[in-house]
Amino acid sequence: MKGSVISVLVVLAVLDRLAGGLEHRSYDYTKYHTMDEIGFKSTTPKKAVWMDCGIHAREWIAPAFCQHFVKEILGSYKTDSNVNMLFKNLDFYITPVLNMDGYIYSWRDKTTRLWRKSRSPGTGNCTCFGTDLNRNFYANWGMVGISRDCCSDIYNGPTALSEPEAKAVTDFLGAHQNEVLCYLTIHSYGQLILIPYGHPNISAPNYEELMEVGLAAAKAIKAVHGTSYKVGTAPDILYANSGTSRDFARLIGIPYSFTFELRDKGNYGFILPEDQIQPACEEAYQGAMSIVNYVHDKNFKSAATTATL
Repeated sequence: MKGSVISVLVVLAVLDRLAGGLEHRSYDYTKYHTMDEIGFKSTTPKKAVWMDCGIHAREWIAPAFCQHFVKEILGSYKTDSNVNMLFKNLDFYITPVLNMDGYIYSWRDKTTRLWRKSRSPGTGNCTCFGTDLNRNFYANWGMVGISRDCCSDIYNGPTALSEPEAKAVTDFLGAHQNEVLCYLTIHSYGQLILIPYGHPNISAPNYEELMEVGLAAAKAIKAVHGTSYKVGTAPDILYANSGTSRDFARLIGIPYSFTFELRDKGNYGFILPEDQIQPACEEAYQGAMSIVNYVHDKNFKSAATTATL
């Protein structure tokens, strides 16, 4: 993976229980798509950006966005000097569908369309399936915005990192925490950009900078189709929560960590009409690139300026 322009991952070695929760399958994306398909070789580890989509099964616009993002950057790096420069200095780790088994289940029929959680079997006497993967990370786990009812949509699991999906992301980020500069996790809905932390009594040490970067991203989004996004912490503009991947990334030292909540504001909710898919992706792409460009320029342009002084 050291030499890749872009590394596209779909949670390595995650157990997929498929729709019925009975069959197990291991997904290894690298078996089918090598990490070195597109060059810009590097003999040393590069700094990186992580993006994941589809941690909640019913948020179908999120995986669509990850695919759009990959298409745009791969389609432009040869002709766009800015994207070309990003690829020279950064690797991109993109997980199009983090909650693979839940996502498959949500496509089964109309009764499963709004499924949110994973499909892990219940433990103990619980007969309900699934854990909310975005409450299962080791980041103030179990403190606020969760349920201990295993049938709840926001059940945080029997223990932190009980779910293989959350464990896979945690292990990967832990192994690359000195390389990953930016963590973007894509959700819907609400038209929000959330910054750490989900606990109302804890603030990120770079809160002001995160707000500045988030507001610039919201401005870039609005410039595309006029769509307004709010920026802030989850307790301030959504609701308090804990055990999220966004908060975990910031806790382990990844300085720029954001959650995008894509269209809309509730008129259609998770059932976003087909004619909104393309514009939702187009505007979110500009917002994400605003953040990526900021992170890149702060780490590479400032270093280049210092070296020439």
